[in-house]
Amino acid sequence: MNLNKVIIAGNLTRDPELRQIPSGQTVCSFSVATNRFFTDSLGQKQKQAEFHNIVAWGRQAEIINQYLKKGGIVLVEGRLQTRSWQDQQGVKHWKTEIIAEQIQLGPRSGMSGGTDDAMPQTERRNFSENRGGQRPPMNMNNQAPRQDETPVIELPDETEEVDVKDIPF
Repeated sequence: MNLNKVIIAGNLTRDPELRQIPSGQTVCSFSVATNRFFTDSLGQKQKQAEFHNIVAWGRQAEIINQYLKKGGIVLVEGRLQTRSWQDQQGVKHWKTEIIAEQIQLGPRSGMSGGTDDAMPQTERRNFSENRGGQRPPMNMNNQAPRQDETPVIELPDETEEVDVKDIPF
């Protein structure tokens, strides 16, 4: 069995970039910084930043472009994908990205108490309602989200679903 799953929570390092590919599909790319805190061998507290390139497609890309800005908090769940290309000088380049499958928007900066204004009620309803008999998306505490919480945006699963019982550890 194989598993390619990534979950990160961090801050956007730049505003999302929205574009359309020739087929007309919408794609959004952005970068998220995560911090790691640790104590080095001398007992000094250290902070290390890691930067992640994220790609989202379709309606999810449009929502990200509309509601997320540089510095905003986001939780991204997705998969790693590496792509390669050759430049005009014939040099091959590689880039590893996280393909977003589920995004949870963080609170807007400067807001007090909740995230109700981060997304209009109609958008919240569209992304938090139960789709096709599936259970509603879960939040970080593995509980169904309350009505006043920021929605979880899910994409249809393109592969076979992984059952937790199949994970070997």
